[in-house]
Amino acid sequence: MVMTSHSAATAANPVLRVAPASPAAAAAHFGASLAFHADVSDVAAALAADGDPGFVVLDSRSTASWDQGHIPGAVHLPTTLIPEQAAALLDPAVPVVTYCWGPGCDGATRAALALAQLGFQVKEMLGGFEYWVREGFAYETWEGGARRAADPLTAPVDAADCGC
Repeated sequence: MVMTSHSAATAANPVLRVAPASPAAAAAHFGASLAFHADVSDVAAALAADGDPGFVVLDSRSTASWDQGHIPGAVHLPTTLIPEQAAALLDPAVPVVTYCWGPGCDGATRAALALAQLGFQVKEMLGGFEYWVREGFAYETWEGGARRAADPLTAPVDAADCGC
């Protein structure tokens, strides 16, 4: 077998050791991903715009976590209470965007699953509350409103958006 320089580099390269998906498979995958996920900055922009954003934000964490900080206007419904209380708190015709602590927590995923199993349209907000705060968006605590400066590793400090 004769290895070309491209195939030799590919064999030694851990990124390309498994070949990338075909463009059609990649389009299907990434399109599906966007159907399941929402970006923190997109959620913030939709909530800040005039009028109804067309979705409700749901914080799936404990009461202690909610009191420590949450997105203004979010509905508080811990994941364990979703089966009992979702129908009373949420309109099944309105999509729900779930969030929990952050990328290291799968609470928003569990909440999204519970809601989907009840018939709700749902997306998970990537980054959770951690990235909401790190990107410099206002939040509420049991003591009132708060806001931190944007972390330059997560959000542009001199622009309205990242241009993604």
